[in-house]
Amino acid sequence: MTIVEEATDAHLLRFPEGFRWGAATAAYQIEGAAQADGRSPSIWDTFARTPGKVDAGHSGDVACDHYHRFADDVALMAELGLGTYRFSVAWPRIKPDGSGPVNPRGLDFYDRLVDALLAAGIEPMATLYHWDLPQVLEDRGGWTNRDTAYHFAELAAATVARLGDRVGTWTTLNEPWCSAFLGYASGAHAPGRRDPRSAFEATHHLLLAHGLGVTALRAGGAREVALTLNLTRVTPRDPADRHDVAAAELVDGLQNRIFLDPVLKGGYPDDMRALFDRFGAAGVIHDGDQAAIAAPIDLLGVNYYQPSLVAAQVGAPPNPCYPGSEGVIYPAQDTPVTAMDWPVDPTGLGDLLVRLSVDYPGTPLIVTENGASYVDTLVDGRVADAARIEYFDGHVRAVHDAIRRGADMRGYLAWSLLDNFEWAYGYDKRFGLVYVDYATQARVPKDSALWFRDVIRRNAV
Repeated sequence: MTIVEEATDAHLLRFPEGFRWGAATAAYQIEGAAQADGRSPSIWDTFARTPGKVDAGHSGDVACDHYHRFADDVALMAELGLGTYRFSVAWPRIKPDGSGPVNPRGLDFYDRLVDALLAAGIEPMATLYHWDLPQVLEDRGGWTNRDTAYHFAELAAATVARLGDRVGTWTTLNEPWCSAFLGYASGAHAPGRRDPRSAFEATHHLLLAHGLGVTALRAGGAREVALTLNLTRVTPRDPADRHDVAAAELVDGLQNRIFLDPVLKGGYPDDMRALFDRFGAAGVIHDGDQAAIAAPIDLLGVNYYQPSLVAAQVGAPPNPCYPGSEGVIYPAQDTPVTAMDWPVDPTGLGDLLVRLSVDYPGTPLIVTENGASYVDTLVDGRVADAARIEYFDGHVRAVHDAIRRGADMRGYLAWSLLDNFEWAYGYDKRFGLVYVDYATQARVPKDSALWFRDVIRRNAV
């Protein structure tokens, strides 16, 4: 799927036949029903209840109430022409004790969701972990505890046993960088720890969980197994300055290669292994772990939102999200920004996809998240989000260009289907194709949703 058929219309860029178009969500961000049907608290329930951790004291207790409204949401997906829907399962619903027996009522919900998707002609794509670790496991050490990786494999086995006859594509983890470094180093995300050593321990155990999860999914008959990483193009401010180049290499290691290399090359890169040693975390790496982590995958999911520009500056303190990054700064970029103040540069996505295809050949790629938050206003039943359309248009074109440059691209999933609970930002930031009135739970497709519907219909932009 590397040959792009060019349309006779010079303004239309067609994608390969079979290219997957869809949207993504995450359980804690949309489901609500936090105490329903045996679900136990997750680390995000606890974090959201900690004063000062989430904007305005918001939580995912209700979110978009998708747990009760999924049938209407699936009908909305069908109206928008989505071919694929990527959702995550909630570990605390399926195994409320973290490592204990399966809760049938939790799996019943995903049974109903998957059946509704298939009835609507939409391919379900399931993610096993999107950050909502059961609090009972965090109480035992969370991702710093090696046992958590094995409990994750048990979750994978139980879930694929129930849904594997209807779900073809399975993703083990979503953005383990966020789980490890935002959760355990900077404290910006649940569980809110601030300890570099714990971040590196969590990194390894997350990767081990991925590898063990792949094996469990294969044993359960999964047809296609993936991992989703949040990756970025990292660029030195001055490519001729060796210090800036070294700074960029360090950040690239901490953001990209520390996850890519163990999965796709069989081991940590030397500079990242040195950081495990520096922060006293090397002991978590056991014999046989690297082989387990490198269990072959069928698809690499790429979540991309912004590029990274870095430079060296003597005396700069380490960014708490990147332990070991002393002397590194992140200069402002001369681009438009989203409501998150994230720079908008679609070339970063195209360059990243091509880089992945060159440095890690043989693994097909899919954009599993890409989108932008803007200030949306509902006026007379319409959300005119022209800036989001421009964002999507540029990034979809970048994917097309990456295919032209040789990347094996299998699909593009927009983030997100619905406005939702945006983690530490609460409900202040809106990423959805569909506007959600949180007071009434009314859904209103934005102009960007209608634009995306036309792209899907044409298989072209």
